[in-house]
Amino acid sequence: MKLEDELKQKTFGSPYRRMVVNVMFTGNWLQKEFSCQLKQYGLSLQQNNVLGILRGQYPNPATLGLVQERMLDRDSNATRLVDKLLEKGLVTRCQCPDNRRKVDIVITEKGLELLKQTDAIMQNLEEKYSQISPDEAVLIGELMDKLREKEQ
Repeated sequence: MKLEDELKQKTFGSPYRRMVVNVMFTGNWLQKEFSCQLKQYGLSLQQNNVLGILRGQYPNPATLGLVQERMLDRDSNATRLVDKLLEKGLVTRCQCPDNRRKVDIVITEKGLELLKQTDAIMQNLEEKYSQISPDEAVLIGELMDKLREKEQ
């Protein structure tokens, strides 16, 4: 459905304004869809993101700083998210033997198993949006990267 129909708005003032609104609207729409499907596993988007980061580090530990800098939502409270995952038995946390001020975080086998299940959600989303060709998906990704170029 066109953005104008979704928002019941005829014009946006400029193509750039329409683009910005469309990117924000579509991002929220995709997050909501993924978030709703993660609820059956008792995970939030941010918790799933932390687990994914830790799986990428596995079997090596990660620090809170590393997790925070790699998160999709960098305004999230990584400490609180790790605490929640710790309560669920999805991660372990311990003091680094070399530096007592540093805390090491590692995903557990239970966390790895849960991610295998949530990976299926992303696979289903990829299949659901197959009206976008692989070449179009690459182009959309490149255009999104281009939007952020001036920010770096």
